[in-house]
Amino acid sequence: MPATQLSHPLFESDNRHPISLPTFTPANITQDMIGQAVHFAELPNDPIKFYGTPKPLLLEYRLLSRRASVIRDVTVQTARLLDEAAQKSSKDTRIAITGSSGSGKSVLLLQAVRYCLENDWVVIYIPRAKSTVNSTTTHTYDLRTRTYLQPEYASQILRRILGVNSKLLSDINTKQSLSLERRQIPAGTSLSELATIGVKEQQLATVILDALMNELSAQKKYPVLLAIDDFQAIYKERTIYRDPHFAHIRPYHLSMPRLLLEFASGQRVFSQGAVLGAVTNTDPLFPISNELMWALGTERIHPTSPYDKMNKTLVEYTAGLKNLEVPAQFSLPEASAVFEVWMKDRAVSAPINDELFLSKYTESGGHPRSFVWKGLLATLDGEIPKYDPEVPWPQLREAVVV
Repeated sequence: MPATQLSHPLFESDNRHPISLPTFTPANITQDMIGQAVHFAELPNDPIKFYGTPKPLLLEYRLLSRRASVIRDVTVQTARLLDEAAQKSSKDTRIAITGSSGSGKSVLLLQAVRYCLENDWVVIYIPRAKSTVNSTTTHTYDLRTRTYLQPEYASQILRRILGVNSKLLSDINTKQSLSLERRQIPAGTSLSELATIGVKEQQLATVILDALMNELSAQKKYPVLLAIDDFQAIYKERTIYRDPHFAHIRPYHLSMPRLLLEFASGQRVFSQGAVLGAVTNTDPLFPISNELMWALGTERIHPTSPYDKMNKTLVEYTAGLKNLEVPAQFSLPEASAVFEVWMKDRAVSAPINDELFLSKYTESGGHPRSFVWKGLLATLDGEIPKYDPEVPWPQLREAVVV
C-alpha cells in the first residue's frame, strides 16, 4: 500500500501540504515586513520556470514545499532603488550585489526579478552567466563584426524572454525596420513577433536579440530589468571558448558576454530601467577579477597586489558600477522566520524549542547558508544534500522549454 494512503503520522512526511505563507508581492516589500517569510506564487510566466535559478538555490527550493524567502532590510532597500530606476535611465542604476558566500545574493536578485515582474517591467534574467563563457554552446566567427556569435544561446534566451514577457512585448512595436539576409522585418512589428523569428531561425538569433535589446533600450512604455547572476564570470580576462588557433577568446569578443558587458558598463542603456548583477566569490573557474574588485571596492575582502596587471578593456566595462553589499548575517527576526519555515516543512528532526534555534544561530554565526545547511538540516539523519557543479542533477531540472 502506498504511504499516501496510510493515516499514521509516521507516514505524513510523504504526503506534505504546502506551508502557509504570505505571497511575495510589491505591496509586501515594506519596513513592517522585514523579518517575515513569504513565498513566490507560481505564475504562467514564472521567471523560475523559464529562466531557471542558480543550482544551489534550485536544490533548496526542491527540498521546500514552497519557494520561500525572507524579506530583509536589503530587500526593501533594493525595492526602493528599483522604484527610482523605473523613471530613470539604466545608466544611473547599475549595481553589483556583493557579500560573503552564502549570504543571500542570489535570493536578493531573484526577489528583485519578481518585484519588477509584478510591477510590469520587462525582465531579462541570466541565472548562470558562466554559461555564456564556458563553451557549452556553439560559436561562429562573424566577419562583419569581427566577433564570435553564439546563435544557440541567443535563441534560447529569446525563447525565455518571450515566455516571461510575451504580454508586454506584444504591446511594443519596432521603430526601425531590420534587414536580414533573406527577409525584411518592417517597422511596426511587435517585439513578440521579432523574438519569435529568432526562436524559429537560430542562425538569425544573435542579430534578432541585438535588435530586440536596441528596441527595448529606446522604448519608454515599460522599464527593463537586466538581472545577471554569476556576474563576475563575464569579467574574466579569458573565456573557456577557443578560436581556430586554440587560443582563449576574450569575453568582449563573444556576442553574449559582450552584450551584457555593454549594458553593465553603461555603453548601452535602457531609457528606463536597471542592471543588477550578483557576484559569486567561490567559483574557482570564474573568480572575481582584479578589475571588478577595484571597481567595486572589494579589494579589502580579496586583496590585490599593486603589481597585478589590469586589462584596460575590462576596466572600461566596470565604469560606473555601484556596490550593494548583502549583510553576512541574519538578524534574529530574519533567522527566526527561516527557522519557522523549515520547522513547518518538517525539515528539523531534533526537538523544536528556543534552545535549538539559539544554538544553531550561534553555531553558524547567523550566516544564512550555514544556518540552514550546517545547522537546521544537519539535524536530519543521513548525508546532507550537497551542491557539486560537476555532478548533473536530472531530478532537479527546471520546467524550461528549450
